[in-house]
Amino acid sequence: MNTQTSDMEHVACPLCGSSATRGRRFSHPPFDVIRCGNCELWRLSPRLPEAKIQELYGDESYFEGSEGGYADYDTQEGSLRKTFRILLENMSRSGLCGGRLLEVGCGYGFFLDEARPYFAYREGTEFSRTGVDRSSAFADKVHLGGLAALPPAARYDCIVALQVIEHVYDPVPFVRRLRDHLADGGLLLLSTPNMGSLWRKLFGSRWPSFKIPEHVAFYDSTTLPRLFRGAGFEQPRAVTHPHAFPLEEVFGKLHLRFVGRFVPGWIVIPNTVIAFAARR
Repeated sequence: MNTQTSDMEHVACPLCGSSATRGRRFSHPPFDVIRCGNCELWRLSPRLPEAKIQELYGDESYFEGSEGGYADYDTQEGSLRKTFRILLENMSRSGLCGGRLLEVGCGYGFFLDEARPYFAYREGTEFSRTGVDRSSAFADKVHLGGLAALPPAARYDCIVALQVIEHVYDPVPFVRRLRDHLADGGLLLLSTPNMGSLWRKLFGSRWPSFKIPEHVAFYDSTTLPRLFRGAGFEQPRAVTHPHAFPLEEVFGKLHLRFVGRFVPGWIVIPNTVIAFAARR
């Protein structure tokens, strides 16, 4: 993605509105990741305007090699499905499944497919036309676009947004809109890369989940529940969400040689991703 300094915008904290900052920053010229001096959320500032990023998400090559998107989303299918099976099993044991499901930003529909035994009805939203076409095979319905594509009166027993919130420019209004689409007693689950993880501390500024410029906010186990509360939810609780990664990718990030025929194709790493859930 071509970026110019003239495109950039400096922003206050999207969670609390403060312009104060504290501590170190992570520099990815011309971008910086800085920490709010009030609520401690990490954010990208300066960042590209939202309209510029939306062009990226709608690009038909976003999942298949676009700059800033995914090199090849299909190669992650195995590890993603393993991740989603673990998450759904944990959700089921905690009584968080059942009824009508909405997944926001459903990609190729791997979660919607794995959710088939747990929900009577499965629906999704996706900005990519390719994603809509692929995920429609696994869902009762998939909408092209974001929340605006949903019927205003649509209500769901469970809404999930898996590794989506870090892309959202105005997270508090976004989560409030998700809450409006919940049935009474319905559940919202958000997951996101864990800014407080050992993985992030190990990699420092080279942490893969910075994924600049499309990730604009970086949450941890303090700031993600704070977002829930700011959007009107009470008592958000953590949901166990280990993440499986392609082993070849992990070896590459650690600059180690990968000998694929001697090891499994993926590895489950705890605490790289966090998830919280709350009921309306």
